[in-house]
Amino acid sequence: MNWTAIKVITSSEAVEAVSYILTDMGAQGVQIEDAADFENLHEGKYGDHGEFIDPSSIPHRKSGAAVSGYFPQNVFVPELLPTIHQRVAKLKDYGLNPGENDVSAATVDNQQWATVWQKYYHPLRVTDQLTIVPQWEEYQPADPKEKLIFLDPGMAFGTGTHPTTRLMLEALEKTIVGNEYVIDVGTGSGVLSIAAKHLGAGKVDAYDIDKVAVNSAKKNLALNPIAKDVKVGVNSLLDGIHIQADLIVANILAEIIVPLIPQAYENLKPGGKFLVSGIIDDKAPLIRQKLQEQGFIIDDEQQMKDWHGMIAHKPHEVK
Repeated sequence: MNWTAIKVITSSEAVEAVSYILTDMGAQGVQIEDAADFENLHEGKYGDHGEFIDPSSIPHRKSGAAVSGYFPQNVFVPELLPTIHQRVAKLKDYGLNPGENDVSAATVDNQQWATVWQKYYHPLRVTDQLTIVPQWEEYQPADPKEKLIFLDPGMAFGTGTHPTTRLMLEALEKTIVGNEYVIDVGTGSGVLSIAAKHLGAGKVDAYDIDKVAVNSAKKNLALNPIAKDVKVGVNSLLDGIHIQADLIVANILAEIIVPLIPQAYENLKPGGKFLVSGIIDDKAPLIRQKLQEQGFIIDDEQQMKDWHGMIAHKPHEVK
C-alpha cells in the first residue's frame, strides 16, 4: 500500500502542535525529524554494526523540525495542503513559533515509512532511573538502578526526546512513592504509563482520543512486561470517568489542559497529584491561574527550553 506524506517544516517548539494538526486532518501516523533530538546525544553505538560514532556525523537536521503526516491513498491530499498551512500559521496566536511553515507532499511506500525514521532514534537516558530504548537495539544498562523502557513508536509520537516528555518523566520520578493508582491522559506512545510502572505505580489506566495512538501504546506496553496490566483505551480526556486516583498525568497542549483541570480535580483523591506538561512559555501563566482557580496547590514547576511542567495537588481539606 502506498501512502502520501505531507511534510511540514516548522520549529522544534511546535512539533507536538503540528503533529496534532496532521492527525486531526486524517493522518494515520506521524514522523518527526527534530534538530533538538541531537542536542542531548553523546558518542555511542549508533553505527549499523554497533560501532561507536559521533552523533554529529549522522545526517540530521541542523535546525528546526520536519513533521510528516502519512495519509492513505484514498485521501485527496492536495486539497488538505492550504488548510494545514493556515492552521500551522495560526499557531503563533497560541504563542508557538510556526517556523518556515513550508508544506509539501510526496508519495512513499509502506516499507520506507516503517524504516526511514529509525536512524534518528537511539537509546536515551532521560532521567536518573529511566532510559528509553528502541526495541530493535541492544542496550546494556550503565548501572543497576537504570530501568529500560522499550519503545517502537511506529505511527504515534512521544519517544522521550521532546522536552515536554522529559519534563513529565522527571516529574513522575519525583512523585511516585509506590502503589499509586495512576491515570495517563493523552498517552500517545504509552511511555508515561510504562515509566509509572517502572517507578512503582500500582494500577495504571491510559487514555487517548486517537485510535492510532491507542494501538501504538498497546504495542509498546507489550514490549515492557512490567506494564502488561496497564489498561489503555480510547477516550476524550476524562469525559465520563468518575473515579478517585492518586495521580493523574497529562502531556498535552495547554489549550487541552484547560478543560482537563476540573476533570482531574474531580477524579483525584484529596492529596492526589496532578502532573502536566506540554505548556509553552507564553501559556504557563494561564495554566497556573486555572489550576489555582480550581483549587489546586502548585508544588513544583520546571522549565526545559520554552516548555514548562508543573506538579500540583488537590488539598486534603477542600474549601
